[in-house]
Amino acid sequence: MKISFWHSVLLIAVVVLMGCNRTSTTIDLVQEAGEPMLKPPVAQVKPHEMTLFGDTRVDNYYWLKERGSTAVLDYLKAENAYTTDIMRPTEELQEVLFNEMKGRIKETDLSVPVKMDQYYYYTRTEEGRQYDIHCRRLDSLEAPEEVLLDENVLAEGQDYFNIGEFEVSPDHRLLAYSVDLTGGEQYTIFFKDLETGTLYPEQIPDTYYSLEWANDNQTIFYTTIDEAMRPDKLFRHTIGTNPSEDVLVYHEADDSYFLSIHKSKSQAYLFMELSSQVTTEIHFSDAAAPQDSFRVIHPRQYRMEYSVVHHDQRFFILTNDDALNFKLMETTVTAPEKANWTEVIRHQDNVKLDEIDIFKDFLIVVERDFGLRKILVHNLTVNDQYFIEFPEATYKISLDENPDFNSNFLRFTYSSFITPNSVYDYNLVTRERELKKQDEILGGYDPADYETARIFATAEDGREIPISIVYRTGMIRNGENPVYLYGYGSYGSNTDPKFKSYRFSLIDRGFVYAIAHIRGSSYLGRGWYEDGKLLNKRNTFTDFIACAEYLVEKKYTSPEQLTAVGGSAGGLLVGAVVNIRPELFNVVIADVPFVDAVTTMLDESIPLTVIEFDEWGNPKDEESYWYMKGYSPYDNVEAKEYPNLLITAGLNDPRVQYWEPAKWAAKLRATKTDNNRLLLKTNMGAGHHGASGRFDYLKEIAFEYAFILDLIDTDDRTQ
Repeated sequence: MKISFWHSVLLIAVVVLMGCNRTSTTIDLVQEAGEPMLKPPVAQVKPHEMTLFGDTRVDNYYWLKERGSTAVLDYLKAENAYTTDIMRPTEELQEVLFNEMKGRIKETDLSVPVKMDQYYYYTRTEEGRQYDIHCRRLDSLEAPEEVLLDENVLAEGQDYFNIGEFEVSPDHRLLAYSVDLTGGEQYTIFFKDLETGTLYPEQIPDTYYSLEWANDNQTIFYTTIDEAMRPDKLFRHTIGTNPSEDVLVYHEADDSYFLSIHKSKSQAYLFMELSSQVTTEIHFSDAAAPQDSFRVIHPRQYRMEYSVVHHDQRFFILTNDDALNFKLMETTVTAPEKANWTEVIRHQDNVKLDEIDIFKDFLIVVERDFGLRKILVHNLTVNDQYFIEFPEATYKISLDENPDFNSNFLRFTYSSFITPNSVYDYNLVTRERELKKQDEILGGYDPADYETARIFATAEDGREIPISIVYRTGMIRNGENPVYLYGYGSYGSNTDPKFKSYRFSLIDRGFVYAIAHIRGSSYLGRGWYEDGKLLNKRNTFTDFIACAEYLVEKKYTSPEQLTAVGGSAGGLLVGAVVNIRPELFNVVIADVPFVDAVTTMLDESIPLTVIEFDEWGNPKDEESYWYMKGYSPYDNVEAKEYPNLLITAGLNDPRVQYWEPAKWAAKLRATKTDNNRLLLKTNMGAGHHGASGRFDYLKEIAFEYAFILDLIDTDDRTQ
């Protein structure tokens, strides 16, 4: 069934007529079997007063924090039922979109094998199955396959399934892996004997993302989480023993630090890393002597970050100590203190050093220069260096798995908006690259049908804001193209333009897909990040608005054709933006949005709150309080017209609690003056990252795309 524009108008009109009464304080769940519930749910109003610095905020929906209460669950279910009813006319379109997206995927596929000692490790997928199968072959790729773990078997009967850690012991005999069955990011560790295929009896619950083997093949180190979901303890476990007897190696008492463990590529050292939002402290220990204590490299120094790799008798250290964009230092293993560090690569004002990797004869440095990542190769034997070149105007590169310290090959992945994910092996000696695999896109995909570019908007303070865009070849800038504008802008995190085949379900319908590289990211260096956090956070929002205005001004689109999308901290972005400039957008998608900033950051029992004082500010500080209140989306909802809004949440989300999007939706529904569509969709069996299966995930994207296409006028929504 083709969803016409007038069908949508009629549906919205019915919703308006049936849902105009906003005075009810109960949730209306009365519904005849098979009949749509077109009256939107109205959440109960229970005023809750909070006073700070003489300012009293009244929160009518604070009660939605009562996790598990019947009233809360009834409200979320009512919102889901309403969402289902409003979206029912798009179900055929959703199915069309899903089948398109799935049809581009090579369902039976194989990753590029990674050689570790005598084994080749890889994952593969099978047609119709949602999860990876982990395998290996001994000595050659022609040897018989050994299945180490089939996630599809483990996921049977589960609404959600995710592997956190997957680590084979140094002698390749044992496997330690962790599983989350709720989306709440609490993992249970299991141990498997790869020679017999049997599981060890012990299981270790309430663990986080990091675990590491010692070199004795019997000892693992792992982290556990506290009540606020913070990894705060490091334990040592011996295979075959009761986890209740595990040794506590370290407890981080400071709530603003996370703890993790990893091993050097050389396999010589274990690194225990303690990190806040802006500060790092790293300890190291002999990986061959798991009973030994850890030794600190440099004790925590506020706002100093560093990372370490081991090479022979020295450590290379990447740090921002008196170096905003980071510099590279080195020191000896025997005297690692900062007083002994010497400079290898100096700080540069316009180039940020992102990360480093190490081989026996080569040091790899990934730089970000004017937004684009580059790979710099240092030959340690002849003191020579060069860059690996990349062809397109905007792209994404990342270092792949490179476990062999003695190798002369660097594996990296490359993609762009129009170039599918490509895995290369680069010969560091001959400077030749070999394409090991490029994802096959089914259905006749041709990159020549599309164009990609990087354009620049001007912010209100004169700064130039990069925008990466992709569109079908022949697009005419006439102000009539629909645009999907994505933004994030927090934590210094960058959204580089990588290839996602599902996006072409919009692009092939005439959409321009755009990413706004706004402040709060580190796209143009660490200063770009510092300029979009704490008391500079408003720059993130005004940058995004400037990008939207530019796309309208240059006739890429119009406000009637413009969709804004952001998730998590990007949900904060779009939530703030629609309070400031609601008329600039027709549709807004806010996925698991962090929208109740002040209330959340005042509650130190919520996961991530304390560690994020250095990102948003601590509202117990008066200046920070007033600044944050001035942009917090929930606190600034007003009686005015808003765009069409789709808001999503995850009931088990530990990062953005479900009540933030739920409260925001309730307040918007009670306050806004328009009759535009407002939907809240809560995944009752998942967390921050949504559905876990690769096909279930596509169904969620198809749902969001159908929401957009039902409201944005395009030539054809079904073909």
